[in-house]
Amino acid sequence: MSRIAPIALVCVGFLTACGTPQERCIARSTNELRAVSSLLEDVDGNLARGYGWETYEVDRSRYGFCGYRTHRKKNGDLVRHPVSCWKDYTETRNRRVAIDPVVEARKRDGLIKKQAQLAAQSRVNIAACRRAYPQTPAP
Repeated sequence: MSRIAPIALVCVGFLTACGTPQERCIARSTNELRAVSSLLEDVDGNLARGYGWETYEVDRSRYGFCGYRTHRKKNGDLVRHPVSCWKDYTETRNRRVAIDPVVEARKRDGLIKKQAQLAAQSRVNIAACRRAYPQTPAP
């Protein structure tokens, strides 16, 4: 698979939200297949690079704008001043991690078998979806 596959998975997700009943049925029926294909792509990438990626989060703080403070001057006018403060946020980072090529190859082989099983089942499910929700041709 290519780097376009994750983008395609996101697009399929958007289509399921607003698609026809047939499209929603097909998307539900192929959900596991898409997940296994994505995992297989990750494992293939790890084997090709020789290392994997691990995602982790770091808690950080930054000084920034927090709103306004309003006070009244002696002459009665209201004055607004910006207020700054420390804000916490979480930053997601990636780091390289060592892999065991033998374990990754075994994982890849298992995913390939599972992908073949799911592809066969998905073809049956898609045919059932098309029978259950026939699409009418556009006028």
